[in-house]
Amino acid sequence: MGFGFAGWVQRHREGERIGMKSTAIVLAGGNGSRMNSGVAKQYLELKGRPVIFYSLNVFEHCPFIDEIVLVTRAEDIDFCRAEIVGKYDFRKVKKIVAGGKERFQSVCRGLRASAPCDIVYIHDGARPFVTGEILERARADVGACGACAVGMPVKDTIKISDEEGFCADTPDRSLIWQIQTPQVFDFDLICRAHERLNERLRAGEELSVTDDAMVVEKMTDVKVKLTLGDYRNIKITTPEDLALAELFAGGLQIL
Repeated sequence: MGFGFAGWVQRHREGERIGMKSTAIVLAGGNGSRMNSGVAKQYLELKGRPVIFYSLNVFEHCPFIDEIVLVTRAEDIDFCRAEIVGKYDFRKVKKIVAGGKERFQSVCRGLRASAPCDIVYIHDGARPFVTGEILERARADVGACGACAVGMPVKDTIKISDEEGFCADTPDRSLIWQIQTPQVFDFDLICRAHERLNERLRAGEELSVTDDAMVVEKMTDVKVKLTLGDYRNIKITTPEDLALAELFAGGLQIL
């Protein structure tokens, strides 16, 4: 059984929307294992609010985002409904759905829960420092190219290791980017890419995809534009990340 995107795409093409519609899918399915915490990283407190509050707040107040779909663990849905969406009055959050075991499965479920739209922004809930400026740049790039991934050029020299732990290659640093989120796509495109991925997995192929841009890269011939993000747009994964986030959060203005 497929993920049911074909029907969504067909209705989308038949014009079941007025004007350009944009949806943000915010992924909040982490369990906090690398934080050494019993609380999932996206719900840890950051300057008096949960980490996930900050990115949801940006999407909530972004004038060109029409809907937010929050994807979390099944056991966290009631908590999110009461303590995140209800408490902070996030009115654009229309659906809260349970994610899957893998990231791409969670994205699939978020896409299925979305109303047909034109553009979808896929964002990690553990990245609290996305900004309106980043969203504007991504909006322009996805409009021109159909697919973009936010990121930043790396600052350090990168080494490729061989199987024994010795340097095998040193790629040109000027061509290497550290990828962030959101990753932004034409709705039809990302749905088709996930449908093809699902078909190939059902056929028994072994495929590894680590982000949404990779799904588009592997399943379509569309090139993904790299959109300038921000070095502060970090993902909170370890205690060290949370300490750095405390410093960044000190300068935030909350709408």
